Formats: sequence, structure tokens, C-alpha cells
Amino acid sequence: MIHTSSMRLTGPLSLIVSLAVFPLICAASSQPQQLGDPLPETIQKGDLVVGTEEFVRVPQTSDSSEGGQTNPAYARIQYLVPVGDGSSRLALNDLRGPLYLTDERGRTPAVFLDLRDENVGFDDSMFPNETGLVSVAFHPQFGHAGTPGFGKFYTAYSAGSDTGIADYLEGDAVSHESVIREWTVTDPSADVFSGTSREVFRIGQFAPNHNIGTIAFNPHAEIGSPDYGILYACLGDGGAAHDPRDHGQSLAVPQAAIIRIDPLDGDSTKGYGIPADNPFVGNDGVAPEIWAYGLRHPQHFSWDTDSRMFIGDIGQNQVEEVNLGLPGANYGWRLREGTFATGYAAGRGPGPVYPRPAEDDREFVYPVAQYDHDEGNAVGGGFVYRGLAIPELRGKYVFADFPRGRLLAIDADPLDTEQPVEITEVRLVIGGREQDLIDVAGFPNTYGPGNRVDLRLGTDSARELYLLTKGDGWVRKLVPAPPR
Repeated sequence: MIHTSSMRLTGPLSLIVSLAVFPLICAASSQPQQLGDPLPETIQKGDLVVGTEEFVRVPQTSDSSEGGQTNPAYARIQYLVPVGDGSSRLALNDLRGPLYLTDERGRTPAVFLDLRDENVGFDDSMFPNETGLVSVAFHPQFGHAGTPGFGKFYTAYSAGSDTGIADYLEGDAVSHESVIREWTVTDPSADVFSGTSREVFRIGQFAPNHNIGTIAFNPHAEIGSPDYGILYACLGDGGAAHDPRDHGQSLAVPQAAIIRIDPLDGDSTKGYGIPADNPFVGNDGVAPEIWAYGLRHPQHFSWDTDSRMFIGDIGQNQVEEVNLGLPGANYGWRLREGTFATGYAAGRGPGPVYPRPAEDDREFVYPVAQYDHDEGNAVGGGFVYRGLAIPELRGKYVFADFPRGRLLAIDADPLDTEQPVEITEVRLVIGGREQDLIDVAGFPNTYGPGNRVDLRLGTDSARELYLLTKGDGWVRKLVPAPPR
């Protein structure tokens, strides 16, 4: 039985959030007992069945190196996002460097920009599974002539440590650096890039994993609102395992955080500005870019139409999280994993999770949904479905456990209540019959036995959803299930 609780968030949090939490379990002795199976409930396939249709397939690509624990992905397609200029074009990035354009009619993807061909320090050799061209975001004014953001889009990618000077952690960039770069096109209607670029933000990475993830503008921010034209980016805890630099609970550098910057407001010292309403502006010793922190590896986030942010945070040993994004929030890593205490919080160091103490010694924000590694290994990104094609899917936050290729969903609309949130698995009709993605698009796994899928989600301007599978390079569109 899942119970709920409310906690008062003060200072920069200054709001009341109702949070689903599990009952507190007190050990008989002074030392808490580890939890071998923290979430014994299983995720069931529900009554929701959706169809899929093949949309586009990108060209096969290859890794630039054979770094540790790589896998033989057909193409490392990561996200599909609308250009947002009314052209119906969609941008599709491959971690290996190409940025493709297609459109909502499904035209053959063609290379718009290839970072491998640009002199920007691009390097994905240190860990091809996670580094490379990670994300792309188009300024909301991209197609509006005469505006500051006209023709501008942004990429997040990995670069060699000797290719620039980092804004943060220049001295701790043994592996590489994560970079945000602004590109300005000569002609926003062109399907092949021509123009200029400049670096916006750079941070050092001491290890090859847990890099920069999604960068995005809130697509529902209205012109003139404080959020309009403000760029968000998610950063992991810097890599390795168990957050060895303890970036999760530090505010000194913007690792393990979601940052919020104004990319058009740079000066002679930085390539970006700090929004005045960021929650930690003016606090001594705090990186003012930080919007929220205490995240381990938040590869993806997105907004619902009401501007609620949903964050998928990949867990360490036990628990995968879906969080609501809140300004100033501390999501607990490395002291919390899901609604549980980590070994660090229990005085045990790295390892399994433990029951939480009766009272937190600081204010944490807990996930609105979670699952453990009996059910999957890494939570991927998702979107609240607000499209029209599949009425039974509307109002659900649809997301992936990407290694196993499971498509999961929660009801998004009642999350402001104190009711527990149940995760269900969406059933998929692929090739005319109901089957699992791992049986269709699976490929050899280098992290463990069996196959993996590497499932990611994308969306178009009508808020319809797409499945991206790295094992076969296909983008499939979600459609109504065929009649049975």
C-alpha cells in the first residue's frame, strides 16, 4: 500500500507539493537493514493498446571508436523534435554526429548538419553509448524575422577537453567537456545548414558517462512571460558511479542539475545570461544557473501544456524515477534513490537502498512515480500525450524504460492530488500483431545478458508521439490500435 505525505518547501522552493512516498520502515536495531526488493509490486500490461507504423529510418552510422562497453547500435538516434517554425519539419539527432531533417509527412531524413564536419571540437570517442550529439533545440523565434532568436538553434554535444575553456570544472575535465553551442542559419527555411556558430556554455566531465542531456525551451511559454526564450539543460552528476565528487548535494557547480539560462544575453565574460528569477540568484557560493538539483542522470525532461515539467532520472542500483520539475527543488541524490535512503545516507557507502529515516534532515522532493530494477534498468524520456489521434492515451505521461524497450505510462492529470501513481505498460501492435519492441528491434546488450532496445521518444507539432529505436534505426509513430 502506497501512502502519501505533504511537506512544506521553504526558501527558494516556497510552495507546497504533495508527494507519493512509501511507508517508513524502522529497523529494530539502530542500523537500518538493506532492502533487497524495495518495490515488490510489478508493472502490468494494462488495457491500453496502441498501434505503430513505420515512419522514417535514418541511415546506418558507426562509432568513431570502440570505447568501453559500446554496443552495435544501427544508429544512435536520440530525440525527434519539431523545428517549430510552422514548416512541419522535424529534427532528429544521432549521437554519432549527424542532425537530420524530416517532416510530419515522413519524408526521407536528410543531413542538415553533421558535427563531425564542423570545427567545434566534437568528440564521441570516450563513450559512444552516451557521448556525442545529445540534443537539439530551436529558439521559439527561429522562424520570426526581425527577432533576436531568428534563425538560431542550439546543440548539446561532447567535446575534447582541449578544445575550449570551460565555464565550470575546467580543471576536472579528464574525460571530455559538455558543450552547448548556438548556430545561426543564413536561411531558416533551408534544409542544409549554412551560417555561423558560437559557444554558449561548457562544463568539464571527469568521467565519460552522465553528461549533458536534453536542452529545450518551454514550448508553452507565452511571449512576454519570464520563461519565454529561456533555455533549460539537464546535467548528470559527472559520471562514474555513486557520485564520487558528491555533486548531487552541492550547489557550487551545475552538475547533477537542471540549469536555466538566457542564451541571447551573454557578455564579454560568458556566452549566456542568468534569468533574474532563477531560484538561487544572489546566493553566495551557489552556481546561479541551477534551477533544480540532486539528480543523478536526468537524460530527458519535457513540459505538459500547463508548463509542468516531467523529468526522468536514471537510478544507480535499484530505483528509476519520474519527477515533477520544481524551481529550487532538491531531488536527493546521492542520499536518496527514489523514495529510499541510499547507503551513503545510512552510513554504509555504495550499495543497496535502505528505509528512509523518520524525518529528513533537509527538504527533498520525491518522485511521483518509480520502479525498481526487477522491471527495468534505466528510465528514458517521455511526454504527456495531448495529441488527437489516440483519445485513450490523452492525459497520460508516456515514457520508456529504454534498455528493455518497455513503453510505460502514468496518469498525468491527477498528480497534484495525494493519490499514489500506478505505472502501467502500454501494449504495442507492431507489424499487425501485438508484440514487444525487444522482439522487433532488439540488439546485443553489452551491459548484461540478452538483448536491449535503446528506446527513446519524440514528438511533433501536433503532440503526437514517436518511438525511436537505436537497434534498427527506425522511427515509428504511435497510432490507434487496429480493430480486433
